[in-house]
Order: sequence, then C-alpha cells, then structure tokens
Amino acid sequence: MKILIINGPNLNLLGKREPEVYGSISFEEYFEVLKSTFPEVKLHYYQSNVEGELINKIHEVGFSFDAILLNAGGYTHTSVAISDAIAGVTTPTLEVHISNIYKREEFRHKSIISKSCVGMISGLGLKGYELGIRYFL
Repeated sequence: MKILIINGPNLNLLGKREPEVYGSISFEEYFEVLKSTFPEVKLHYYQSNVEGELINKIHEVGFSFDAILLNAGGYTHTSVAISDAIAGVTTPTLEVHISNIYKREEFRHKSIISKSCVGMISGLGLKGYELGIRYFL
C-alpha cells in the first residue's frame, strides 16, 4: 500500500508554531514514528505553502497511490481548486486536522474540501495521521 501525506501552509512550522495547539515535534520527526509504526506501508510525505504545488502533487499521485491524507491547513476553508483536484482523481483522500477546527474561529468551521474527501479527522493532534493510515489499512 502506498499512502501520501500532504501538509499545507504553515505546517512546516510544527514543533515551533503554537506548541500548545500543534505539539512540540516537527512533522519530519513524527513521520519517522509513522514509518516505524507502519513498516508494511510505503509512506510518502509532501509539504508546501503554495496552493498550486499542493494541487500539482494531488494530480501527480492521484491515479497511482492507494490513499492521500491531506491537511490543507488554511486552504481547507478557502480553496475550491484543491477540492476540485481531490474530486478529479481516483485516489481516495482523507482530510486531517491537528486542531479541532470546530473549537477555533468561526470561519474555520467550514471546510470546502470535505465534500471531496472520504472523511475527516479533526482535533486529535498528530494521532490523527496514524488513525488515518489505520482507516485505509
């Protein structure tokens, strides 16, 4: 099984940005934990702060990977284009959020990408990525 984890804007700052919300380790460190937890899965990781690059990556793997875990960050609430990219590929995508988007500012309560995803995990910290992988297994 091949799974791609895609993180969007500002998630490159994990471990530094608001550790009380997002934790104190970088995603690269956590990705090593995921790889050791799931040695039978070919896990790949991609992060970009640029909307078009996220769309290009979804298009690149969207017909050849078994699953995508996507944390689109702030684009979750604004990007029709990312939602359309997810809808346009055959690889199923699961939406993941580290924080509980429903406990944050009201504008974060609406996810534009949800309608194109198989589901959403929100508010369980980095554990959400592990649970997403388990869902696809």
